[in-house]
Amino acid sequence: MIRLAVLLACAALLCTAARAQWITWPTEGVPRGKDGRPDLSAPAPRTGDGKPDFSGMWSTAEGSPCPDSLKDDQGNCLEKSPLSKYAADLTRSVPGGLPLRPWALELKKKRQDTELDPHVHCLPSNFPRMFTLPHITKFIQTPKLLVLINEYNASYRQIFMDGRPLPVDPQPSWNGYSTAHWEGETLVVRTNGFRDDLWMDMTGTPLTSAATVTERFRRPNFGTLEIEATVDDPKAYTRPWNLKMIDKIELNTELIDEVCLEGESSAQHMKH
Repeated sequence: MIRLAVLLACAALLCTAARAQWITWPTEGVPRGKDGRPDLSAPAPRTGDGKPDFSGMWSTAEGSPCPDSLKDDQGNCLEKSPLSKYAADLTRSVPGGLPLRPWALELKKKRQDTELDPHVHCLPSNFPRMFTLPHITKFIQTPKLLVLINEYNASYRQIFMDGRPLPVDPQPSWNGYSTAHWEGETLVVRTNGFRDDLWMDMTGTPLTSAATVTERFRRPNFGTLEIEATVDDPKAYTRPWNLKMIDKIELNTELIDEVCLEGESSAQHMKH
């Protein structure tokens, strides 16, 4: 909606210089088929040292199931959700449900009954929400650092590939502290140091300061980013559990400020 609003505003102001509109700026280096269209199944680009290059603009490729209210008489979905299927409730990511400890299950129920999602209050998109909500994340890859810039509240995440260990007893943070190493074509990322009060989805699935999350990033082709994650949080769960998220490349665009608190009124409406 923000991008649409920007485009409409630009038209209203009679913008004539297309080259000034960064949200429509052509992406360089896109492989194309004989018909001139982007070939998203082409091999992924490589860095100078031969590693897969994750650089680019990414957003979730997995829409949520269509609710009955948005289906026509033939059962066709009238409006595709921009949210990942995991954004609402991660329970569906694990056969048989999440292995929540009793206190964590009660906390999740309490959150659903009495609290608003911190994201509604304009708080950051912590793991795994950066990959499941409809906000573009820009990856900037260097040999020793992978930076993830999310347009929601101009937030960022750093993944260090310089051999440093994970911190011991770190100051808790929204995104935690991440280090990574390569295993063949896969970048293996380990993260700790999360806050103790995080929501992993809209239903309040918890992530605590005891958690270590291991992510495996792969780019099987030009247009696809795969993130497989193992959540090991012995405080909230009886065993580690896994999820797999898929993001897609976003072409011919650029990040736009999406500052949630600027004119925000959703939280007030949701109280009624």
